Amino acid sequence: MDGMSLTPEPPFPEAGALFYQELTLHNERPWWRENKDRWERTVREPLERIMAALAPEFGEAKLFRPYRDLRYGKDKTPYKMHQGAYVETMPAAGWYAELGVGGLSCGGGFYNARPRELAAYRKAVTNAARGHELEVILEGLTADGWEVRGDTLLTAPRGYEQSHPRIALLRHTNLSVRRAIGPEVTGEDSAIERIAADWREIEPLVAWVSDEFEKVARTEESA
Repeated sequence: MDGMSLTPEPPFPEAGALFYQELTLHNERPWWRENKDRWERTVREPLERIMAALAPEFGEAKLFRPYRDLRYGKDKTPYKMHQGAYVETMPAAGWYAELGVGGLSCGGGFYNARPRELAAYRKAVTNAARGHELEVILEGLTADGWEVRGDTLLTAPRGYEQSHPRIALLRHTNLSVRRAIGPEVTGEDSAIERIAADWREIEPLVAWVSDEFEKVARTEESA
């Protein structure tokens, strides 16, 4: 058979996870060039179809480039170890899905916020009603297995007291939740159903953040 393998390629997302497992050992341009069509077949194209199926409910997704920015940091490996897809609900806020070495995961929240959005987030956190609402949302999600993520300051942000009852939330410069999707999800149809269910589960968090960032957008439009 001219050296061709008789072993069938596993279904999505396992085939994509296997691609990234091999990429950890061969994160170099010659290997990527030889395997780029495999990446497109097992990672990029399935995720594009999945995101297209989810678009009527959640909105159009952006798939990120596979190439790392090598201008900063000591790590000069050229390729990312995951493929991300992002649906923006407001600037810096939205839904997220990712395929990498560990398989599929998804989440949502806010990322890379500008100073104005970050200021609006912190103002809402200090509001008794809105801050408590966010605490309740996050407590419920963590109880259901979601991991709260995000970069945080080492101390209180300027203008806030370290003794504030929600100082842990105020220290966040971005805030999201993430949860892995288990191996029971096999095939694109199964992935569509699971991602949709997970995104619906975290909708209260995405809506909370989006509402606050929408206020910023309205202020900028009227300025």
